[in-house]
Amino acid sequence: MKYVYRPKGVCSQIMEFEIENDIIQSMKVTGGCNGNLKGICSILKGKNIQEAINAFEGIHCGPRPTSCPDQIAKALKQYKAQ
Repeated sequence: MKYVYRPKGVCSQIMEFEIENDIIQSMKVTGGCNGNLKGICSILKGKNIQEAINAFEGIHCGPRPTSCPDQIAKALKQYKAQ
């Protein structure tokens, strides 16, 4: 299933997930720190949604109260809630 999320409070603009049976098959991010986000997307491939949420939730970017990893956790929590 394809899931699209628009993050808030970060540089990235769109997060697109392909998820099957609570496993992240792929992820693509538009905007943000290109190299870092490509690395995160690569690491998430094949991971369980809850594992990603546990790893990324609550991470801050400098003085911001959120970060791209934290927004990924929020996106995945929202996906699970629907």
